[in-house]
Amino acid sequence: MRLLVTGGAGYVGSHCARALCDAGHEVVVLDDLSAGHEWALDRRARFVRGDIADRALLSRVLDGASFDGVLHFAAFLDVGESVREPLKYYRNNVAGTVTLLEAMRDHGVRRLVFSSTCATYGVPPRVPITEDMPQDPINPYGRTKLAIEWALRDSAAAWGLGACALRYFNAAGAASDGAIGEDHHPESHLIPLVLQVALGQRPHIGIFGDDYPTPDGTCIRDYIHVEDLASIHRIAIESQQAGAFRAFNVGTGVGTSVKEVIDAARSVTGHPIPAVVSPRREGDPPQLFADPSKAQRDLGWQARFADIRDVVESAWRWHRGRPQDGRGS
Repeated sequence: MRLLVTGGAGYVGSHCARALCDAGHEVVVLDDLSAGHEWALDRRARFVRGDIADRALLSRVLDGASFDGVLHFAAFLDVGESVREPLKYYRNNVAGTVTLLEAMRDHGVRRLVFSSTCATYGVPPRVPITEDMPQDPINPYGRTKLAIEWALRDSAAAWGLGACALRYFNAAGAASDGAIGEDHHPESHLIPLVLQVALGQRPHIGIFGDDYPTPDGTCIRDYIHVEDLASIHRIAIESQQAGAFRAFNVGTGVGTSVKEVIDAARSVTGHPIPAVVSPRREGDPPQLFADPSKAQRDLGWQARFADIRDVVESAWRWHRGRPQDGRGS
């Protein structure tokens, strides 16, 4: 298949582009490098630098070849920033996706796999989370992702788009060979922050609340390895049919607490990793983890990395091998 990967220089997008190339697909990556990294690009893919909001550029890219589908990762993802600057998120995430969909419609591209999020559920009534639970996001980031899902569903009915929304839980880990990994600026995800403490780049890791109604008092989340995310994207684009909208939760089905992540990192790295408890953050649900049975049943997909130690170990391999200037290799 000939596939366009938007945001293919970013964390999840770069791992996905790599998996698609490994599977023998012809890949074109479109990324403006505002958050992604040139070193993360797979050299087997053709790279086009640009923004999904640039309709003329999209037309040039799609005019140049007959594409079978698009995998869409180009979105802003910082929840806190989305609260402070909601219009930035609506402009990029929603308006940018509408521009992409218009270009796809006009060029006859009828398959799309979308990087959605469990944040569309907001605070769920129970766990594990199933796809039929109400979607009631509590921040602009989650609302923009839900708005895109609505646009995909309506496009499937109106002009035959075949769309699949993959609702991630906590993406984590790095490529098994240590070639690429997670590098956000600023970093806000737990595992890389914990590993930065192990590397001496931070004095301690913060724990936001240890008085939640969980076994050890800290929040529980579902950490899904980035290579497992890449594999389900490949399966989804290969199996997607025109005129249908599908949505799947993508997680391990296993909840891991903040303290358990820190303990796993201590064990993997051999470093003490001091932790300091702070008050809870507003809006943090005590527990979020997936019921992945629909993806297992309908796509034949199952996460390979269910043990948090394996996830942390792959991330440690990546972080330990990076140059100290933080730019990757």
